[in-house]
Amino acid sequence: MTEEAAAAAPQTGPAVSVVRPGEGETIVLGTTRMRVLEDGSHTGHRLAIAESVLAPHTEGPPQHRHARHDEGFYILSGTVRFTVGDEDHDAPAGTLVMVPPGTPHTFANPTDRPAVMLSTFTPDLYVQYFRDLQEALAGGRPLTPRADTDAMSRYATEPATGSAPSPATDLA
Repeated sequence: MTEEAAAAAPQTGPAVSVVRPGEGETIVLGTTRMRVLEDGSHTGHRLAIAESVLAPHTEGPPQHRHARHDEGFYILSGTVRFTVGDEDHDAPAGTLVMVPPGTPHTFANPTDRPAVMLSTFTPDLYVQYFRDLQEALAGGRPLTPRADTDAMSRYATEPATGSAPSPATDLA
């Protein structure tokens, strides 16, 4: 086969993934609703993407750090407050926040309006953490600090402070 014919031949490989409005896996964690748009199964586990809606006055997770993945947040609407170490950064719609491995961080929605953000995880391993939290909260059971810390540790994540994490009912 000539190079020209090979280039014109149909490509074999992974199919294109299309997630339409209202589609995708939904994970509910307290007042936060997450829609998984890509869990890594179509990207060779290099990338996961989720859309999250944070209700007004959502406190968010305890400050934590990831050892093996970058986390990105693009604010679609509302304002999200990111705390990195001792510094607060209010991120209105149109803001991108990238958190590299090892950086202590958390986020919250302290406003009276919902906030929507698109999150990326590279590689994808952290999506399963959210599934684990949802399972732990199933049936109305409270999430204990120990259960949250145990779940974090399965995904190369740990609390960023010496204190035990508070019960998480929102995204981490």
